[in-house]
Amino acid sequence: MAMAAKLLASLILALIAISMLQTVVMAAHGQGGHHHNNQNGYGPGSLKSYQCPSQCTRRCSKTQYHKPCMFFCQKCCRKCLCVPPGYYGNKAVCPCYNNWKTKEGGPKCP
Repeated sequence: MAMAAKLLASLILALIAISMLQTVVMAAHGQGGHHHNNQNGYGPGSLKSYQCPSQCTRRCSKTQYHKPCMFFCQKCCRKCLCVPPGYYGNKAVCPCYNNWKTKEGGPKCP
């Protein structure tokens, strides 16, 4: 009976180890959870923090509210490491950027 319990415990540990290894491998290849395919250079974690100013300059270049756009865009970029493509919209590419809301419930990120 003790031998069967040891065998069962070893089997369970082996399955846990395999599951953890698979999770690490999938995360390393960007295939885990809600992450998007990043081949086009957009999406969660697609930027380094030093790239935020230039990406926000692009994002905010056509608005008449340039200063607040830049302020909030850079704040969002530092948190999400992502700025959606284009000048407006396309926020679904970056869920963190899209889902961050103000206290009033409006969108925080431009």
